[in-house]
Amino acid sequence: MEVRIVEVGLRDGLQNERAVIPVEHKRDLVERLIRAGVRHLEVTSFVHPKWIPQLADADELAGSLPVHDDVVYRALVPNRRGLDRALKTPVHEYAVFMSASETHNRKNINKSIDETFPVLAEVVEEAARHGKPVRGYVSTVFGCPYEGEVPVRQVIKVCEALFEMGVYEVSLGDTIGVATPSQVREVLRELLRHFPANRLAGHFHDTRGTGLVNAWVALEEGITTLDSSFGGLGGCPYAPGASGNLATEELVYMLSGMGVDTGIDLDLLCEAGLVAEKLLGRPLPSRVLRARAAGNDSSKA
Repeated sequence: MEVRIVEVGLRDGLQNERAVIPVEHKRDLVERLIRAGVRHLEVTSFVHPKWIPQLADADELAGSLPVHDDVVYRALVPNRRGLDRALKTPVHEYAVFMSASETHNRKNINKSIDETFPVLAEVVEEAARHGKPVRGYVSTVFGCPYEGEVPVRQVIKVCEALFEMGVYEVSLGDTIGVATPSQVREVLRELLRHFPANRLAGHFHDTRGTGLVNAWVALEEGITTLDSSFGGLGGCPYAPGASGNLATEELVYMLSGMGVDTGIDLDLLCEAGLVAEKLLGRPLPSRVLRARAAGNDSSKA
């Protein structure tokens, strides 16, 4: 089995940090992640800087990324204005986002779910005209901080709309980290009755310590693309209690130890995480990274 890891720390991770990392240090982190073997990087978001000041340098960063033939850079694009900015950069592809729950969608996008569809459809259509693939994110698939349980039929409705627009893949987000393994299995089995496994990805948060096992359950169900964040960086500014994403180091450690190919060097990946710690001025939550920082060589895969 081969697993495609989509590194989201530079976008989903940094958007929730108080510290603003200068663009030259972000470029250095990009290079370090690439040297580690990461080939799919979500590097920034073209949202208005008023909402996410940590990513206010999106235009500069996206326009000055190191060129590697085998690396795919992605940026989050919220609307047509963001798309117009993104199209001026060499970023390879884009991502659009919305929620499966009505309340979180309004908090996050300031629109109802039905009002969001035409906004994203315009982005996907215009991106396609420029030859840019678009990925979709669906938040609160496994639970909402405002509404609690989210019916699977609502997730299906949103996924169907995104696929009809033309996104090539939908990443299913456990935005507040409430999912349990049995729930992940149940939800995925229902979704897989409607969509092929190679069109779905998993995006798990580790708020309650279940991110890694949930990712493994997704793999058992045939989902072979997983999002993760180096150092365990991340969280959603519009989802109270949403702490970090699943740490890339932990995911790579588990998969490598089980003979699953990720193409990522754990030592070099940890080096990037330790550099990020210095830049942010605090320890990051990745347990593998913490073991490395303490000199515990038993964490080496």
